[in-house]
Amino acid sequence: MVRLKFKKESEGLFIMDTTLDKEVNVILDYVVQVQNGRLKIERLCYEIGELAKHGISLPPNMQGLTDEQVEELKLVDEWQEKCIPSGGVKFCKDDIGRRSGQAPLENMQKVLNDTVEEAKQKVSKKHFENNKVVTLEDVKDSLAILKGAVTIVYPMGLPPHDPITAEFEGEEDLSGTQMAKEILDGKNITFWCCGKEMPPGDKPLSQYLGKNEKTTVIIKITKKGHGCPAREPVVSEQEQKLMMAHAYRRQEEIKKLAENEDADYLASPWADPGSLKQQLHGVSNIKWR
Repeated sequence: MVRLKFKKESEGLFIMDTTLDKEVNVILDYVVQVQNGRLKIERLCYEIGELAKHGISLPPNMQGLTDEQVEELKLVDEWQEKCIPSGGVKFCKDDIGRRSGQAPLENMQKVLNDTVEEAKQKVSKKHFENNKVVTLEDVKDSLAILKGAVTIVYPMGLPPHDPITAEFEGEEDLSGTQMAKEILDGKNITFWCCGKEMPPGDKPLSQYLGKNEKTTVIIKITKKGHGCPAREPVVSEQEQKLMMAHAYRRQEEIKKLAENEDADYLASPWADPGSLKQQLHGVSNIKWR
């Protein structure tokens, strides 16, 4: 199995294990599914955290309005009575005005928050640093447990306008947001390895990476037509920190030696002019009781 470490610019994304007979197109499709799935989980985890704090999302025509404006316009959120969390609600106002403020009780909040943490851990970026693989099954498992937790807390479901509902149904609208720029478009990306492009196609990985399965390769993901990305640094960030720490300690030692002008060394045994004579006469290291 060859290990592929995918990066976008200098950011580590995830690691996968595969074989060199796989086609580049197959790998590209897999990468798009995993990375976009990880981004979806990230968005869901944020929204479910907000759901636990402030309850369901308000209708679009009520978001951002003050209580006085809602009353003046005679707007009513009919979904508050339909989407009640298990066990009841407690009020926690959303200062942004996106959610109703009808939050679940603490035990149900714990269910949501614990599941969010579990889902994050499954596809965390820390796995890249720890050289651990993230698979498409991990992504699917994370989505499944998040959906299950929301169903437990809200058995009647969430409003159709809630971002969580849109994410689960694959109908999220990210246009005009920063998150939209992070989504990978399989038709507009290409791979680079060792300064050479691996364009999408039916050629196997061995065409570009050789035939040694027991190897680890860093693959950069870029947009088509953007040219070769920057090469990896000779030393890693961690190694650079260790080298800088060593150089600093050495500099401090030299500084202390330069400041020390005392003749401390004269008290050392090797600096005693009579030490040889004492050794010849056998009177060195004499101790008095």
